[in-house]
Amino acid sequence: MRQVILGVDPGSRDTGFGVIEGEGEHLLHLASGRIHAGRPPSLENRLRQIYDGLTALIKEHQPQALALEEIFLAANVRTAFILGQVRGVVLLAAAQAALPIFHYPPATVKKAVVGYGQATKAQVQLMIEHLLGLKITNEHAADALAVGVCHHFHCRWPR
Repeated sequence: MRQVILGVDPGSRDTGFGVIEGEGEHLLHLASGRIHAGRPPSLENRLRQIYDGLTALIKEHQPQALALEEIFLAANVRTAFILGQVRGVVLLAAAQAALPIFHYPPATVKKAVVGYGQATKAQVQLMIEHLLGLKITNEHAADALAVGVCHHFHCRWPR
């Protein structure tokens, strides 16, 4: 079954996105990049930019699912709260579009993509480039594509 998946790597300054189409063993890269919220004067403005960017992506690509990596580590409590707010915006954009949301722990994403749950970011990016046949220059986009590919593999081989 053909499925368009939007993978998201949430961040308060740069939120990575990756849109893939998967059918069986075939994966096709549709779009990837980052929503750069930069340094506007307020968190509220950055959250609005992220929300607007995601809703535009959802409208353009009409995905059937949104895949999101779970938070596993934050440098400090303030950072964790901000990431939680960004995730909330991502969840809201998906919910308003009636998109099913799938959460994956980082080790699960790494294992699905590389075959090893402790793989480095560089190893994940190299494997994503190999699987999709493209060169990725943005680490946020690579992470978002990885969670999308992870979801595709999990849909093919349910637990």
